[in-house]
Amino acid sequence: MFNLTPTVRNLLIVNVVFFLAQTSLLPLITQVGSLYPIGSPYFYPWQFFTYMFLHGGWGHLISNMFGLISFGPLLEQRWGASRFLTFWLICGVGAGLLYEGVRAYEMNKMEQARQEFHRSPSGADFANFFRDYFPEATGYETLAGALQRNPQNQEYINAATSAVDGVVSEVHNARNGMLGASGALFGILFAFAYLFPNTELMLLFFPFPIKAKYFVFLYAAYELYSGVHRTPGDNVAHFAHLGGLLIGFIVLKFWESGRERFY
Repeated sequence: MFNLTPTVRNLLIVNVVFFLAQTSLLPLITQVGSLYPIGSPYFYPWQFFTYMFLHGGWGHLISNMFGLISFGPLLEQRWGASRFLTFWLICGVGAGLLYEGVRAYEMNKMEQARQEFHRSPSGADFANFFRDYFPEATGYETLAGALQRNPQNQEYINAATSAVDGVVSEVHNARNGMLGASGALFGILFAFAYLFPNTELMLLFFPFPIKAKYFVFLYAAYELYSGVHRTPGDNVAHFAHLGGLLIGFIVLKFWESGRERFY
């Protein structure tokens, strides 16, 4: 069914081996290899590379590897093994870097919101803080309502301030880092659509064939929407996916600037 090229096959094997090591042999690999925000006590520089070989479950692994073996071989046949591996790694590392940038921006906004709340605490701002930065939380509405009705009550102010500080600390020190090959895979998806735009794909969740260029465009639009309008419980790194796509575009345009390099 799949005509696996050497580099695609080796990447498939490496990812499966790492996943088995995560789940059976060395669970600590997940802790030290996932990508954490810069400044987190769990961050190490090598995580920009290692995170793309780790996965959060069989479903996560299978979906990424299915994408790799579906779209990767044709690209490797066109580019050769060395260029394909280079592209995969650049997209993965680049996706991690861009994701860290987005995380740093979000953390900075949250820190500013915390400082503003410390300066001028109110029930409305307390509720808004939780809606914006910890939407899956419950029970904060009671304290928010009490503080709104009694804005000078020092007990309510102290409790709300402590809760806001706790959210910031929990987010900053979260033990769940980003992991998965999705960033690199999105670079592969973009490259496939860029080089073979009119290739028709028959997808499990699409009832009719769709050209590669339309599929990638719709997928990117979905990721952008999901990243901007996050829902409670959504732990997908949508901006890492978009980062892999953007890095893939940049690399392709750079290679394309000299035909002898691109082909």
